[in-house]
Amino acid sequence: MQNYVLSTLALSLASLFMYCVGRGYYVYWHRPKTLEKYLRKQGLEGTSYSPSHDDLKQMAKSPEEARPEPASLDHRIVQRVRPLLQQMIHKYAGKVCLSWIETRPRLIVADPELIKVVLADKNGHFVKPPSNPLIDLLQLGVSTLEGEKWAKRRKLIIPAFHFEKLKGMIPAFSMSCCALMDRLKELTDSRGSFEVDVATELQNLTADVISRSAFGSSYEEGKKIFELQKEQAVLVLEAYFSLYLPGFSLLPTKKNKRRYYLDQQIKSMIRKIIRRKEKAMQNGESCTGDLLSLLLQCRGADSDMTIEDVVEECKLIYFAGQETTANWLTWTMVVLSMHPEWQEKAREEVLKVCGGRIPDIDEINRLKIVSMILHEVMRLYPPVTALYRHTCKNTTLGGMSIPAGVDILLPTLLLHFDPKLWGDDADEFRPERFANGISNASKHQLAFYPFGWGPRICLGQNFSTIEAKMALAMILQNFQFQLSPAYVHAPYTVITLQPQHGAPMILRRVQPFRSL
Repeated sequence: MQNYVLSTLALSLASLFMYCVGRGYYVYWHRPKTLEKYLRKQGLEGTSYSPSHDDLKQMAKSPEEARPEPASLDHRIVQRVRPLLQQMIHKYAGKVCLSWIETRPRLIVADPELIKVVLADKNGHFVKPPSNPLIDLLQLGVSTLEGEKWAKRRKLIIPAFHFEKLKGMIPAFSMSCCALMDRLKELTDSRGSFEVDVATELQNLTADVISRSAFGSSYEEGKKIFELQKEQAVLVLEAYFSLYLPGFSLLPTKKNKRRYYLDQQIKSMIRKIIRRKEKAMQNGESCTGDLLSLLLQCRGADSDMTIEDVVEECKLIYFAGQETTANWLTWTMVVLSMHPEWQEKAREEVLKVCGGRIPDIDEINRLKIVSMILHEVMRLYPPVTALYRHTCKNTTLGGMSIPAGVDILLPTLLLHFDPKLWGDDADEFRPERFANGISNASKHQLAFYPFGWGPRICLGQNFSTIEAKMALAMILQNFQFQLSPAYVHAPYTVITLQPQHGAPMILRRVQPFRSL
């Protein structure tokens, strides 16, 4: 009997061992090599699969190696920010090439026509890439949903970003901008100038705008949420570029504990804001002018939308709304310091259109030069340097047959600097490109898509644009600015593209406007 038990156990262990070996062989060799062979038959070139090589790790490593050295004071930033992408596109001399993320093939698609096909997809062929629980901690919400659930949620949320709703948020925008102007004026010395890190000030500004317009609260209440989300972003980026094994998120490592602690704190703070808003709405208080009220109304219209769903949408609004505009404004001030002639042109336009007044929505819409500058800065320094998709079913792309399980990378930054799309001066600051609008600025409609394109285009695009125009107009009304000698030009990515060492500048008060 004992021998029978031992032999049965030995057989079971041997079977388990053989299954693990077979499964490992399939996952780490057979399937990737089969996919690689299939893709190469489509004429695709790129790196070959190897269990010991991961292009994702190399992509993370390349910018880190460049970071100790500051970039030259110009706009040729691709080699610093996305060096491996640039090298691969050039090496394989094509608009589509093959790379690898662990055992998953990834196609780098730099052809605008193919990018248009991917972003315009309405049939669910190209979806958000699979992630892991550690990455999901940063934000979920409508941006990560798919299929019917995504369509239903987006349809409910879209009205919150209609132009009429945004017009109602102008007082909140102006209140936040006025608070920043007052703070900066307090820093002015007897000579009318001072030095300040505008990156920090603009982070505070956009945080205040989001808190007021989205949640009806002041920046002080939302400040801690922003700080925690920025720390979470760094930890999430680290998790993204690391090998993830199933179950690793459950291990009580020091960083995992910190990730979950941050998530709990952020959610707890947002729940408090939601409960207070719900109570105010129940008491009949007027709460129709902010995004949270509209989200809660959406929940009333959608029985499938839980409070936790609202929390995730709030996390998305907090992070995406604040980071994108803050970095956009920071890079705009950096660029206008590098090109003072355009700073003066913009200031002249603002004073002509708005005088010394706080701009209203009609005046904001008449700021053509300011719009051209903001578009060109967004081209040179896009907040997100690449978009990602994943094939969840067999599909076609540009005549190629693409199997399920393939990642797609759309290199926003590379297209923004492509001479074939923008001309030989693609790496120069030339706002006049956008004099006749975005559609006429380049040789292809999809050469410029900083907010995405197609059915999943960013809902907050107009919100961010109005905020950026108002803030820049008021800064130009009140201050001249130039780069401090301490400024180091070092663009780098922590989810969004930002200045690694901040943006210290010298600001000087502009003489009060006098009407002629």
